[in-house]
Amino acid sequence: MKNQIVQERMLIGGEWVKAKEEMDVFDPGTGELIATVPSASVEDVKEAIKKAKDGAKKSANLSVHERMNILHKAASYIEANKTSFVNTIVAESSKTIREARKEVIRCIETLRLSAEEARRIDGETIPFSQMPGHETRVGYVYRFPVGIVAAITPFNDPLNLVAHKVGPAIAAGNAVIVKPASLTPLSALRLAEAFLHAGLPANILSVITGRGSNICDPLVEHDDVRFVSFTGGYETGKEITKKAGVKKTGMELGSNSPTIILKDANVEEAISSTVSGAFGVAGQNCIGVQRIYVEYPLYQTFLTRFVKETKKLKVGTKSEETTDIGPMISENEAKRVESWIVEAKKLGASICCGGERKKAYVEPTVLTNVPIQATIATQEVFGPVVLIEPVDSLQEAIEQSNDSGYGLQAGIFTEKLETAFQAIHELQFGGVMINDSSDVRIDGMPFGGIKGSGIGREGVRYAIEAMTEQKVVAFKLQK
Repeated sequence: MKNQIVQERMLIGGEWVKAKEEMDVFDPGTGELIATVPSASVEDVKEAIKKAKDGAKKSANLSVHERMNILHKAASYIEANKTSFVNTIVAESSKTIREARKEVIRCIETLRLSAEEARRIDGETIPFSQMPGHETRVGYVYRFPVGIVAAITPFNDPLNLVAHKVGPAIAAGNAVIVKPASLTPLSALRLAEAFLHAGLPANILSVITGRGSNICDPLVEHDDVRFVSFTGGYETGKEITKKAGVKKTGMELGSNSPTIILKDANVEEAISSTVSGAFGVAGQNCIGVQRIYVEYPLYQTFLTRFVKETKKLKVGTKSEETTDIGPMISENEAKRVESWIVEAKKLGASICCGGERKKAYVEPTVLTNVPIQATIATQEVFGPVVLIEPVDSLQEAIEQSNDSGYGLQAGIFTEKLETAFQAIHELQFGGVMINDSSDVRIDGMPFGGIKGSGIGREGVRYAIEAMTEQKVVAFKLQK
C-alpha cells in the first residue's frame, strides 16, 4: 500500500499558507512521491519580507532571556519528537537512518549553543584619550541586529544547516526568511513548527518553499534584506553576490577537500577516518574527502587496505540499520557523477573499485592515476568518489593540495609535530585537521574557507557576529 501524500503549507510570518502552485517532493531512493509543498511566487516573497520588517522590530526588542528561552524550547521540542524529525530526513534526503539520527542530535546542539551564545553578544570599551584632544571622551561599542536575514540552504543537511542560520539569527535579534532546498523542504518546515511551538512571536520566521529560479532573486535583491546567508554551489554563490548589492553576505560554497597521509601515519586511523570521510552521505558533503595524497613508502599498503574497507560498505535502503550508503539526491546527480568517472577512465584513470550506477545509487568508487584534465580532478564531485595518488614528499602533497580553486578544509596524518605545523602554515584552507580527515566539524567552531570555498565563517558564534552590526558610542564629559 502506498504512503499517503502529505500536502504541506509554507510559513509566512506566523501563518501556514498555501500557494497557487505546488511542487512535488520525492524520496530519492525509491522515486516515490512523498509530499507536495507550495511553490512560492514573487508576491509570496514580498509578503514574507513585509512581515519580516515587523518581525525584525519584535525580535530586536526581545530580551536576551526571552531569546534564550525560545531557542531552548525549540531544541526541547525537537528532542521530544526526535523520531519524527529523523524519519523526515530519511524520507526526503540521501541520509541513512543512522546519519539522520546524528543530524537531529546536532540540530538540537546548534539551537542550544545559539541560546548560550545569545548571552555573550557583548561589546568593548574604547579609550578615546589615546588621541590628543579626546581626553574628556569615554566610549564603547555594542552590537545590534542587522534586521532581516535571508537564509538559502542546501539539501545535504536539510535540518541542521537550516538551524545553523535560524538559531544565530534569532539569538542576535533578527527576523529570518528561509528558502530551503527545493529537493528537501520538509525538514525546514518541521523546524519552523518547533519554533512556533516554542512561542516565537509572529513574523520573526518565514519558511518559503519553491524553486530558487523563481524566488531567490527577489529575496536577495530586496533592499530590506540586510544579510544573505547562502550554502551551496560556487556559481550560484557568485550570482548571489552580484545581485545582493550593498549588503552583508556569508557564503559557504563547497570544496574538493584533500587529506595527506605521510609515511609515519597511523595507518589504521587514517584508513578509518578517510573511508568514512569520503563516503558518508553518499559523498554529498562539502568537507568530504575527495583527494588523498599518500607518501610513496606507504602508498600501496594504504591503497590496498583502503579499497578492502571500501568494498565492505553496504549500499542500500536508507531506513535499514545496516546500510552505510544511501542514494544520491537525484538520479540526475548520480548520472553526472557517473559521467565524470567515465571521463576520468577514458583519460587514463584506473578504477580500483566501484564505478557503477543503478538509478540514484552510485557505488563507492576509488580512482587512481587521474589526469589533471579530468573534471573530477579539479571540481567538487559531491558524490561517493575519492582519488588516491602517491607523492614523494610533504611539500609535493601540500603543493598538490593547494592546486585548487577551493580552500575549505584539509587533513593530514603524521606523528611529527614539526611536520604538522608546516602543513598548518602552508596549506591554503580555512581549516586544517591533524591526524583526522578533512571531514571534521563541530557546530561551535568557525567554519568556512578561502578562494572559491566562500566568504566569511559559519558556526554559531561567528554567524551571530556576521548577523550583527557594531555601533560606536562616545560621551564627552563636561569639565
